[in-house]
Formats: sequence, structure tokens, C-alpha cells
Amino acid sequence: MALSEGRVAGKVALITGAARGQGEAEARLFASEGAKVIVADVLDEQGEAVAADIGEAATFVHLDVSSESDWAHAAAVVADIGGASVLVNNAAILVPAAIENTSLEDYMKVINVNQIGTFLGMKAVFPQMKSKGGGSIVNISSIDGMQSKNGLISYTASKFAIRGMTKTAAIEWGRFGIRVNSVHPGGVNTLMGNPMNDPTAEKEPYQFQAINRIGRPEEIANAVLFLASDAASYVTGAELSVDGGWRAGLITPGLPGTEFTVEYGYS
Repeated sequence: MALSEGRVAGKVALITGAARGQGEAEARLFASEGAKVIVADVLDEQGEAVAADIGEAATFVHLDVSSESDWAHAAAVVADIGGASVLVNNAAILVPAAIENTSLEDYMKVINVNQIGTFLGMKAVFPQMKSKGGGSIVNISSIDGMQSKNGLISYTASKFAIRGMTKTAAIEWGRFGIRVNSVHPGGVNTLMGNPMNDPTAEKEPYQFQAINRIGRPEEIANAVLFLASDAASYVTGAELSVDGGWRAGLITPGLPGTEFTVEYGYS
């Protein structure tokens, strides 16, 4: 069934990390639903290509989310277009390593992009949203912002922080009509979630979750669109998991309630 059009018509949405993957899917969906979209990324060539392909509804801006001056420039671009109605803090990096092998430099690299970038983004758009009488901020956390895995000390720290920052902002800015929510994706078939574009990686790690496959970027984008739209007008400070049921619990072969065929040599 086709989705309805115009759910963010008339809104101006700044989306970080929008040159590819999940951010690109969000940018394309928002534009198709009536928003003016600012495609923000450090990947200039790819970001410009995405904006050009979307068309007149999209504008590319170079944005290193860890840079306060870059955020000031991006905010000025958004102001010229009409002021921010929506911010999607999507940009993130991942540097997997055991704790004892994680240098302070690598740890802070992740924190500066994922956590500090989210903080700076919220702070940068706040004056515009306040003056417009409201807006929606969607911070992309992760299921690793609710639990963790080995090798993800810096990533998990940043994603847990986003969870808390989202709630603080929701409490402080609700009186201005600004809603702030977090989205918690599970595995997503992007360069981060499946860097080798391996078909086995799209299925094998997820075979014991309720929806036994990796997620698609468009599925995350649809959740983000809902929170950005007026359909979520009474939703703030919330955590929306989009994880195929990962956090609900994993299927246990042999117990009642499921017919389950073990694949890939698991037993």
C-alpha cells in the first residue's frame, strides 16, 4: 500500500550524514513528502550528487558535525531557506575495538561526531525553532544505546548519551513547542551495518530475532518521518526502537510457540 504524501509539507528539514545510507534515505523520503531538505555531510561530492538528484527541494551544505563553526554556517543556510522545522541528527561513525585496544584519540573521535555533534546540532537549531513556535528534533541513537556489544565502548557510550540528551532537551524545550525524540535502529543494511555488502550478513546475525533479516534504510527513514511530522504532535522524550524485534527477545529453538529451522550451522 502506498504511503500518503505531504506529511512534512512546508517544513524545512536539516539532515546530517545525508550523503549516503540511512541519512540519504531520510533526505529522499522527506523531500518526497513535501519538505525542503538540507543534505548535510562532510562527503561533499556524494552529498552534492544526492541533492542534485532530489532536485529543487534539496540543498547541500558541508557540515562536520563536530565543528561549532560548521554548525553556525549550516544554521545560516537553513535560516535563508525559511528556518529549521526539523533536525535529524543522523551522522555517526563507528570505531570497533576492545577497551584495552581503544586509544583516547579513537574514543574521542567517536564521541565528537556522535555525541558532541548531536549536542551542537540541537543547540544550533534551537533559536530558529523557538522563533517559529516549534519544531521536531529526531536524534538517531541505536539499540546499542539501550544495551551493548563487545568492542563498542565508544559507540555505545555516545549512543547512551544521545538517549539522555534527548530527554533533557525534551523537558527544557517542550514549552516552546519543540519535540525531541530518539530513534534506536538495529542492524541496517548500510556501509556501517554491512560494510562488505555481504548477503550472508543481511540474514545470519538476525536469524533469531522476530523479523529475521537486517533492516533497510527506508524502514528507519519512515520512523524518523513519523516523529518529524505533525502525526507525532504529542510525542516527545520518547525512544522508538526500529530493530526487527531484537530487544523484544530472541527466538529459542525447540520451545513452544514457533516453528523454527536453524540455518547457517547454529544449534
